[in-house]
Order: sequence, then C-alpha cells, then structure tokens
Amino acid sequence: MSTEESQDDSPEEEEEDLQYFVRIGGADLDGTKTVERSLSELDGIGTRTARLVAEKADVDRNATFGLLDEDDIDAVVDIAENLEDHVPSWMTNRQNDFFTGETTHLVGTDVNEKRRHDINRMKIIESYKGVRHKRGQKVRGQRTKSTGRSEGTIGVNVEEIREEMADDEGGDDE
Repeated sequence: MSTEESQDDSPEEEEEDLQYFVRIGGADLDGTKTVERSLSELDGIGTRTARLVAEKADVDRNATFGLLDEDDIDAVVDIAENLEDHVPSWMTNRQNDFFTGETTHLVGTDVNEKRRHDINRMKIIESYKGVRHKRGQKVRGQRTKSTGRSEGTIGVNVEEIREEMADDEGGDDE
C-alpha cells in the first residue's frame, strides 16, 4: 500500500513545481504546454524558430515548459530574447533597421510596436503604402474592384424603397 501512496504523491509534487506562466519579451507564455508550442505562441517566434531555440538551449522541445528547472527556463528565455546572436542574419525578422542599420530579432510586444512605428513613418513621408494606410484601403496589391467594401450597403435595399414608397403614397392622400 505504501507504493500506491508514493505514486499518488508524485503527481502532486510535479503540479506544485509547475510554473503556469513564463514571461518572455513582455508576454506570458503557458507553462502547461510543451516548450515548442508555448514558444510558438509568442509573437515573432514560429514553430521552426521555437524548435531551434529549444535545440540551442539543450532542452527537450516536447517537455512541459513549466516543469523545467530554473536554469533551463532562463536559458530558453535568454536565447529567445537574444535570438540574433544565435541564428544567421537571414533568419531574423528585422534586418538592416531603417534608423540603426542593425540586424535584430523582435519578440513579444516589440513586434507590434515596431510595426505601428513603421506604418506611421510611411504615413508621414506619404509613400504609396502610407497613403493607402491613411485611406484605409488595401496595401499589398489585392483586388479592390469587388472586395474590401466597408462603407454603406451593397446592392439594393428593398425595405428602404418600400418605406419611401409607403411615405409617398401616404403623403399624396393628404
């Protein structure tokens, strides 16, 4: 009976050691998922990059992220935040930055912030893409003849016509 009790205790101990949230790049990752899956949920890191981060940190990519040792978690966080030092330059998502000229890899909330900054710069200098962004039109060469209509109704609004006709008939009798 003592072996059964010890087996029941081990899952509880693992749950106590589980970190439910791991913070990387200003975002909280789910510690109950595997290393690869939780890293791929982070903006700026896809499945291929997540696999590479786990490999560089010498961590099993199928291990539960929250159950790793603090040293392993710190290694994964360090590599994810400084990815440009561990991968070739063609694999980074910010090559030859406009202002600094540096090659970096943005992760987490920095990706959205830089994207907004780039769009605002295009609007200020009134480039073609900036003008399209200002007008709220499609930017990347998609068709606009029949799609992307966001204003007003498309086609004939039959109910509105019937109401107008009813008002006109009622107005003629008076």
